[in-house]
Amino acid sequence: MELLEGEREEIIKQVGEVMEKYQSDREKLLPVLQEVQGRLGYLPLLAMEKVAEAMDIPTVDVYGMTTFYNQFRLNPPGEHEIKVCMGTACYMVGGQIAMDSFERRLEINEGETTADRKYSLERVACVGCCTLAPVVVVNEMVEGHVTPTRVDGLLLSLDGEQKEGAAEAGTADEPSSDEQPVEAEGKHDREGEQSK
Repeated sequence: MELLEGEREEIIKQVGEVMEKYQSDREKLLPVLQEVQGRLGYLPLLAMEKVAEAMDIPTVDVYGMTTFYNQFRLNPPGEHEIKVCMGTACYMVGGQIAMDSFERRLEINEGETTADRKYSLERVACVGCCTLAPVVVVNEMVEGHVTPTRVDGLLLSLDGEQKEGAAEAGTADEPSSDEQPVEAEGKHDREGEQSK
């Protein structure tokens, strides 16, 4: 995935600060990677290269460690993190179908982030909500009984939240020219009765 503007400099800065703390002790590779990921949210290739350079070890050794432990992310988290449960109950009643639906709609594979960094998609083990299977966790909110149609609805609601956020930054309180304020039903009748 391409780095965003200014991200290269931030990666170099953060890795430099972590390496000052740990020096070049090869035995500290795991905590170094954990801290770098904690600061950046993921471990981009540039960060792995800078760690390898600072510790005087091959980049492939750093990459090997990051791919061995599933705690490390190689792609940045999306603005909206989608985690599809693949525990036994979810898998048996359609977890893979939900995953396939998200992959098709977002045009990414499991473990990836969309190019605009809006969505990331992950497979997770049991989230402990088996009676709601298949389960998807969207931005830390549990969504149950997820079908392909529900996948579309979830993505539409996330898109809607973004549009609302943009509108709130502008003139969201003012109705547009084609929107008319709506009175509550029966309010006019009650006012009319009171004035008699």
